[in-house]
Amino acid sequence: MTVDAILGLAEAGGCPRDLVGGKAANLAEMTSAGFPVPGGFCVTTAAYRQVLSEGDGPGLLEELIRVPDGDPESLVKQAGRLWAHALSVPIPAWLETGIVEAYERLSQGEPVAVAVRSSSTAEDLPDASFAGQYDTFLDIRDAEEVLAAVRRCWASLWSDRATRYRAAHGLDRAPAIAVIVQRLVDAECAGVLYTANPVSGNRSEIIVDAAPGLGEAVVSGAVTPDHHRLTVDGESLEGPDDGCLAPAQLGELVAVGRRLEKHFGAPQDVEWAFNGEGELWLTQSRHITTLFPVPESEGEPRAYWSVNVYQGISRPFTPMGASMIRERQRGMAVYMSALGFSDEIIDVDGWLYWDITDGVRSPAKRPKMAAFVESLAAPSGKLVEQLGRDPRFPSVPSGSEQDAPPKKRRRRWERMIPAWLWPDQARARVVREAEQRIAAFSGPAEATAEERLSFVESVRRSACRIEANLPRDANTAGGTGGQLAGQLLRGYVDDAEVATVFRGIPHNPTTEMDLALWRAASAIRRDDEAFRLLLDTAPDELAAKQLAGTLPEVIQSGVAAFLADYGCRATSEIDFGVPRWTDDPEPVFAMLVNLLRAEGEEQDPQTRFEQAAAAAEARIVELTRRLPVTKLHRAILARFLLRRSRRLRGLREFPKFCLMRGFASLRAQLLIIGEEIVRAERLDRAEDVMFLDLAEVREALDSRDFRVAVARRRETWERESRRPRVPSVLLSDGTAPALESASDGGDLSGLAAAAGVATGPARVVHDPNTARIEPGEILVAATTDPGWTPLFLTAAALVTETGGMISHGTTVAREHGIPAVVGVPGATARIRTGQVITVDGSAGVITFAEAAGEPR
Repeated sequence: MTVDAILGLAEAGGCPRDLVGGKAANLAEMTSAGFPVPGGFCVTTAAYRQVLSEGDGPGLLEELIRVPDGDPESLVKQAGRLWAHALSVPIPAWLETGIVEAYERLSQGEPVAVAVRSSSTAEDLPDASFAGQYDTFLDIRDAEEVLAAVRRCWASLWSDRATRYRAAHGLDRAPAIAVIVQRLVDAECAGVLYTANPVSGNRSEIIVDAAPGLGEAVVSGAVTPDHHRLTVDGESLEGPDDGCLAPAQLGELVAVGRRLEKHFGAPQDVEWAFNGEGELWLTQSRHITTLFPVPESEGEPRAYWSVNVYQGISRPFTPMGASMIRERQRGMAVYMSALGFSDEIIDVDGWLYWDITDGVRSPAKRPKMAAFVESLAAPSGKLVEQLGRDPRFPSVPSGSEQDAPPKKRRRRWERMIPAWLWPDQARARVVREAEQRIAAFSGPAEATAEERLSFVESVRRSACRIEANLPRDANTAGGTGGQLAGQLLRGYVDDAEVATVFRGIPHNPTTEMDLALWRAASAIRRDDEAFRLLLDTAPDELAAKQLAGTLPEVIQSGVAAFLADYGCRATSEIDFGVPRWTDDPEPVFAMLVNLLRAEGEEQDPQTRFEQAAAAAEARIVELTRRLPVTKLHRAILARFLLRRSRRLRGLREFPKFCLMRGFASLRAQLLIIGEEIVRAERLDRAEDVMFLDLAEVREALDSRDFRVAVARRRETWERESRRPRVPSVLLSDGTAPALESASDGGDLSGLAAAAGVATGPARVVHDPNTARIEPGEILVAATTDPGWTPLFLTAAALVTETGGMISHGTTVAREHGIPAVVGVPGATARIRTGQVITVDGSAGVITFAEAAGEPR
């Protein structure tokens, strides 16, 4: 028998997790720290690996590893073969004898009931608990039963549910598993303790579920437990007075829970039991993996608004991306501070927040803050208003200087009037200045790494603040012209009708990007060989061929031309650290394939765009004719302003496009610097510079080795990237407030962001880089940014969980002429792919089609 096949539970302390698994490692650590843990032993992963190496095991494992990504059914099928192997392969005699002897030592010659539980290497992780994924066997009373239960724990590593869970979390396909055998507590009352509320996220509440007998009944859901909600001081907020736990026992649980949280440094999910003598035993403690990270704060409650949600990205920022967006937002600090936002952005594990407490508490600032955030990321504004009524956020005394509203800047009519009179010249001036500024960011072609870094440091501020530094009069005139026209038409035309004249807007770089991709797809469609190649080849393989220059000419040149103009863009592009399409064109090929499936003139975005522009002109005439002859002067002025506004509104997306071009130039320089640091063996990959900030890049160039630090940051970034959603508003106690009026079922409602009605099957998309949207499907997403908009070319409508009237996604949806409803809480969970829905972008309502045998 090998020395590490079986260990006493206390001996497992300090052993590598890949030897004893997560559960045993935690229990051993708890034992060493003096927590009351039942005695037992661990059948380590070395024993499991020995068993797996018998017979067909190695071949079956190799086949599982080779299953292609994105094929969960084949993965589950192959895992089933390993499950059967674990149940049937003979256990070596030496191992069988070792397990029996360990059980006999535990029982001291007398039959003793034990629990046999799995302890996988992929279990009780900070971001994946694997709760309930592996098997547990209770009340096992002899050696033969112990051997059978150990074997079944091994097999549970390959169950359907565990295999799918690992795939969903992007974890190791081929983990190992240890098994814990522990004395079974003769429980009089048992259950689960959460040191933070796992539902609301509130860190100031403790939850205890308890039931008579074994805790497995609570964990499995076999009984309805006593439910206690307490403060961290043990004060009862909710719970029965006649439950199985006495008040003193609840207090003991609260105290041990707080000790465990302090010991492990994070909120804990704890399984516990009181025996007949009233002794408390702990049988498990692990991180609560669903809690969203919260900025550290002390004192009175604080409220935060998510920069990620505001920017339309649902994954954390890279460290370099966070530092760049901080610089960008400093250019807006005066304006944002006047609305009640904190001066600086807070970073927690890549999730960025503004502290909005001052704005929430100010009666003067709150309405302006609410309107601002609602326009960008509904329903954040409603949540701000709701918090203003929350007694935890009392209003600041009226009349104070900080309560004074920001002074209104006088509109510079003398500059907007020329823009209305000569819109093309006004737009051209903005473009010329932008080109001059962007040219200054291109950097040296030949230089040392130190010189390149000095260049990046010298232009960083200008590049990050280009949006604020560009002339804004023409852009302002485009938006103001439409507003003034609406006022002139008021009483005869409503706002929704005015919005219909802003479809098919020219000169919007995001819309132009989408149409350029469509033209590339159309050229490829006319070449049968190229067309079939694109449809039959995986996007990652096409991307590799593009970078190698080996694709057919119509594809190679078409994609190269597209990347020359728009390769600076990407999904989540506001994060400087994210690869651009030039770096990795795989998403471009995925979108091209998507567009190649759209056939027929009715699916031609170029035609639809031109028709929308013609219809908008006709609509201007029709709306302004509603005014009576006595108001002819108003009708003429409104018609003039609407036409001029159309010619200028494309500038709405232009500053962001310029920012992306500047980012791409600086990224190129930093990646070259990264190559130099790799050669010096202080980073593993050039792109690792995106997990540093500029000051650290200089340290790395000098002498500091950042490989360990980057690996740790990457691990955190990858863990946080797997979170299913980002709350737009978060409180310092961890609570993500919900709208008081949120619908519990039936039809869904949100912000009417783009007029029109469309009915079709839903397509819920979490990653646009690999999405497939069939013509006529309705795109449902948590959020969108410009990198998503090529999907709009085939989508019939858009539904998002966040977004506002002036966010990038809704602006482009209006210009493409597809209905959009945004700010729909929980849309990606409440709508299923394939479900037929109707999106009314004029009313802001999503309705569900009746389906046979399916509740509405």
